[in-house]
Amino acid sequence: MMRKVILAGGTGFIGEYFKTKFDELGYDVKIISRQPQYISWDDTSGIIEALEGAELLVNLAGKSVNCRYNEENKKEIINSRVKTTTILGECILACEKPPEVWMNSSTATIYRHAEDRPMSEENGEIGSGFSVDVALHWEKTFFAYDLPKTRKVALRTAIVLGKEGGVMTPYRNLVKFGLGGIQGTGKQKFSWIHIEDLLQIVLFLKGREDLSGVFNCSSPNPVTNQELMKSLRTEMNKSFGLPAPKWILEIGSAMIRTETELVLKSRWVIPERLEREGFTFTFNTLHKTLQDVL
Repeated sequence: MMRKVILAGGTGFIGEYFKTKFDELGYDVKIISRQPQYISWDDTSGIIEALEGAELLVNLAGKSVNCRYNEENKKEIINSRVKTTTILGECILACEKPPEVWMNSSTATIYRHAEDRPMSEENGEIGSGFSVDVALHWEKTFFAYDLPKTRKVALRTAIVLGKEGGVMTPYRNLVKFGLGGIQGTGKQKFSWIHIEDLLQIVLFLKGREDLSGVFNCSSPNPVTNQELMKSLRTEMNKSFGLPAPKWILEIGSAMIRTETELVLKSRWVIPERLEREGFTFTFNTLHKTLQDVL
């Protein structure tokens, strides 16, 4: 029998990349999704059947945070994460041979706005506000399950960069149309991870049966927003980019139905546990990352 991997919420930018790579590695990949061609979130027996004997479950499900934080969207953002995590936890409990490892998405946004020092798993300070509440609810639901046969890992993931999809499309467009200057003060930190390194982290943690709990999934070399935009302009051969002060971002974000926090919050996150345990990043600098994805 083929080894089996389950991707919950596996139809987005990260999920599609993971599916392709796990297919190439010879896994039988099962996807749980709202899309009709896959196992439905409402199909409890189908989910249990898929989870039986799986080597790995990766949960990527959740409504995008790239929207306005009105009450309806806030409720849906939290519920989409809590509900799917709850469904998976209950289905694992019902398995005779549950998945060996359950990796659940979380977010590096759980830490406070930080321009003074980096946030590690051990010494990072939890922030406040809606996006932090989302992360806290998500992780609380995940870690509430006592699953003696299933190792659990929470992936506190920074902004994921890849060739197809994700944030690179809007960043490309900003630079392309001459708007690739700093956003806000430009001092806020930008923590990122190349999508291939994220996959390799999953494979690394899958193989390390001694590791569980929270891991920061972020490149070891965060940059400032100013450095990010300069690097983008350099890679795209654009010598100039208009800056966007906070007041312009507030107007623009309202027009395109998103929130300024996505670019103005300083996410200064380092992968202390991963590096201590011996993980090596292939794309450890922004320069190397942008050369690949652009």
